[in-house]
Amino acid sequence: MFLIAGPCAIESRDIVCRTAETLVRVCGDLNLPLYFKSSFDKANRTSLSERGVGMDEGLRILQEIKEQFAVPILTDVHESWQCEPVAQVADVLQIPAFLSRQTDLLQAAARTGRIVNIKKGQFMAPWDMRGAIAKCLSQNAQCSIWLTERGSSFGYGRLVVDMTSLPEMRQFGYPVIFDATHSVQQPSSQAGITGGNRAMVPYLMRAAIATGIDGLFLETHPDPDHAISDAANQVRLDDVRTLLTQAIAIDHLIHTYYE
Repeated sequence: MFLIAGPCAIESRDIVCRTAETLVRVCGDLNLPLYFKSSFDKANRTSLSERGVGMDEGLRILQEIKEQFAVPILTDVHESWQCEPVAQVADVLQIPAFLSRQTDLLQAAARTGRIVNIKKGQFMAPWDMRGAIAKCLSQNAQCSIWLTERGSSFGYGRLVVDMTSLPEMRQFGYPVIFDATHSVQQPSSQAGITGGNRAMVPYLMRAAIATGIDGLFLETHPDPDHAISDAANQVRLDDVRTLLTQAIAIDHLIHTYYE
């Protein structure tokens, strides 16, 4: 199992560096492969709110993290023209869940030759991801694709996770990742701002790992309550080691049982 982790948005160089330093140290101690994730622009927002430092500054900071800590980088792309410049820094281009049906974006990401992590839309069934995969492969038959579950819409302002979606998507033959922090979001529940319940992250994480996932996605922040994005569901950086120790133990148990 590998980990995708970092602060939701790039708020400042200091926060990103502090988070990366801790994650690299913890993952090194636990022998857990890490992809550092943070977004230079949070374009999918309910209201007009803070979005991050922007692409130019964000890519500069991510390049610094990549070089200083020797860690691969994952970040979001929102428009097809962003794929090429972002691919100069990022090892993985992430397609946000709300954009997982955007043909031009998927195809542009695939053409870069980078890994494409497609987050399953909250409005999509797991088997619908077959179409997103086909769009990538239409431009690059050798495209490396990851599929990420982040919950499904359940009425207004709620998400629910169907754990059967994880083995369903694994049938496509690509790595499947569980996004434990976005899955506890409560979209637009706080007067146009997304809420959440980080206390539920460990429970969903443990359940997902027990199905046999390939990767775990956790957004984390030194002071999540004051983060500019996903303040209610990001994991506290101080709690990451404990969470990952649990995750690895369950992952080892599952692989020992099935092997």
